[in-house]
Amino acid sequence: MITPNPANDIVHDGKLYDTFTEPPKLMAQERAQLDFDPRDITYFLDGSKEETELLESLMLMYERDPLFNNQNEYDESFETLRERSVKRIFQLSKSIAMDPEPMSFRKIGFLGILDMGTYARLGVHYALFCNSIRGQGTPDQLMYWLDQGAMVIKGFYGCFAMTEMGHGSNLSRLETIATFDKETDEFIINTPHVGATKWWIGGAAHTATHTLAFARLQVDGKDYGVKSFVVPLRNLDDHSLRPGIATGDIGKKMGRDAVDNGWIQFTNVRVPRNYMLMKHTKVLRDGTVKQPPLAQLTYGSLITGRVQMTTDSHNVSKKFLTIALRYATIRRQFSSTPGEPETRLIDYLYHQRRLLPLMAYSYAMKLAGDHVRELFFASQEKAESLKEDDKAGVESYVQDIKELFSVSAGLKAATTWACADIIDKARQACGGHGYSAYNGFGQAFQDWVVQCTWEGDNTVLTLSAGRALIQSALVYRKEGKLGNATKYLSRSKELANAKRNGRSLEDPKLLVEAWEAVSAGAINAATDAYEELSKQGVSVDECFEQVSQERFQAARIHTRRALIEAFYSRIATADEKVKPHLIPLANLFALWSIEEDSALFLAEGYFEPEDIIEVTSLVNKYCGIVRKNVIGYTDAFNLSDYFINAAIGRYDGDVYKNYFEKVKQQYPPEGGKPHYYEDVMKPFLHRERIPDVPMEPEDIQ
Repeated sequence: MITPNPANDIVHDGKLYDTFTEPPKLMAQERAQLDFDPRDITYFLDGSKEETELLESLMLMYERDPLFNNQNEYDESFETLRERSVKRIFQLSKSIAMDPEPMSFRKIGFLGILDMGTYARLGVHYALFCNSIRGQGTPDQLMYWLDQGAMVIKGFYGCFAMTEMGHGSNLSRLETIATFDKETDEFIINTPHVGATKWWIGGAAHTATHTLAFARLQVDGKDYGVKSFVVPLRNLDDHSLRPGIATGDIGKKMGRDAVDNGWIQFTNVRVPRNYMLMKHTKVLRDGTVKQPPLAQLTYGSLITGRVQMTTDSHNVSKKFLTIALRYATIRRQFSSTPGEPETRLIDYLYHQRRLLPLMAYSYAMKLAGDHVRELFFASQEKAESLKEDDKAGVESYVQDIKELFSVSAGLKAATTWACADIIDKARQACGGHGYSAYNGFGQAFQDWVVQCTWEGDNTVLTLSAGRALIQSALVYRKEGKLGNATKYLSRSKELANAKRNGRSLEDPKLLVEAWEAVSAGAINAATDAYEELSKQGVSVDECFEQVSQERFQAARIHTRRALIEAFYSRIATADEKVKPHLIPLANLFALWSIEEDSALFLAEGYFEPEDIIEVTSLVNKYCGIVRKNVIGYTDAFNLSDYFINAAIGRYDGDVYKNYFEKVKQQYPPEGGKPHYYEDVMKPFLHRERIPDVPMEPEDIQ
């Protein structure tokens, strides 16, 4: 082992500084100076002390299971990842099927931090296939497929065949066809051409025995739009493909190699009539089609993934912010005075600005994610007890689900984009060491960024949320009705005239009002533009197209406002041990967000230029306040070294020693001669030398 050389050490004020012995001491000093106990904030984030202890027991379950050993995580081959993923899924499924749903959500959530590939592969079966049957199937259909082994993954594995080569976000134009055959009481599933090939289907290449295929329902030559059908893919005895099924692997992807994404083509594949999910649209034996009174009744099952993605964004963000911020507290870089110890990264103001607002953003994701999850479960409970002849109940549910559809779309887009940005900015903040595979950033970025395009392309989702906001504003102008998410629009006139008027920029009420003012202004401007086009006789779809920039902007601002409001609302419920330490985080996030979008506040007239200058000064101030407790804020995320899995993000701060040991463990010193030395390097290095002028060593000046 290399030991420090005292002759080269820097001694200042009687203290020894070197990169071998100092880092753990610096980390201990950081924790010694905290103004709060990180456990108290952990309890707040988790909801209670009991919940934290339960979550810790689940984390320990993963850590102690040999199948989840992650020591070689960053060096494993494509084939190993695929095989290990299946083993992990089968291991988890033994308990998940028996757990109450909230417990299974907790377990699977940790998998999303630990192994994004396996998380996606398992999520395709449970979150997409099984949840869709629950949301779109009748009770009898749900029980039938559960009896077939769907929940326990016994002789059964489901995938979700929605996306096609030629269509993704625009589901209404999917081209796979399901034709009803009255004589046999079956549907005939067909892929009409290559563009309609199901594509990106997780599990289709190797794993799935069944799929939930989205196809156009056609009865007696009439098209009833896209519906969902359970289609067996493989024979259960030998896993061979069934007649009419063609499938294969789509090949190398940017990330998530553990997922066997595949393609599927159907050629005259017959399935019984009751394999179409019929909770809403029904096809009777004689071919009669009964459509639901409102198409929005089918939306619920499509929201599940988007709701989870906000929480996933927090979970992944907090891991990489913890790594970058721990590293920043022990890494020294440059000194303004010769002989003085170098300055730690975390003590540079601009380094604080690079990371601390993003840490605050991750907190906001968590609290907003909790809120939208509560809305989702409330809507699910309402849906399960809903009867379609209950007109008032149906109308109430539809209003709830439309709002949730919009809110979840905006949050999914905003937070998954933010998480991708956080991973890369955290990597850059770690300098060269951030580029090492053993610190996790590269693999995480490759695995994460698909979140920005699956379950709805983020740009399309944001535009969709903007459309819903304009529709809400139009309804309000006509009928005076608003949902909870847009209730602030009822104060549009008041907000349009609101100004700072000398109030403190550190007052949460003012910061929330400022965001409400610019958001209401953006939504109303987009709605005004829409109405002006409509008066000119422009079609509805073209009106929305021509105001696409305005509705994108409106949705983006509305979503940031929702994150800030959720942050402050949840803080209001905190006890006095943690509230004073959360408000600086919320203020930092709100003020930094204003700084990032300062033009909006100036254009709306809420702030004057001198106010924005003060905002910048306050961002600096709050970075300084948060900096003192930064290790406490990241410790409160409560991820063990096992889940962090990065030498430079260790809890004890002993970075360099463990980083070096990790590299030696993975690549033991061999003397540096590669296996291709004899065949490739030696012939090149020792080729015949024909110099123009012979030179001897003594000729070199």
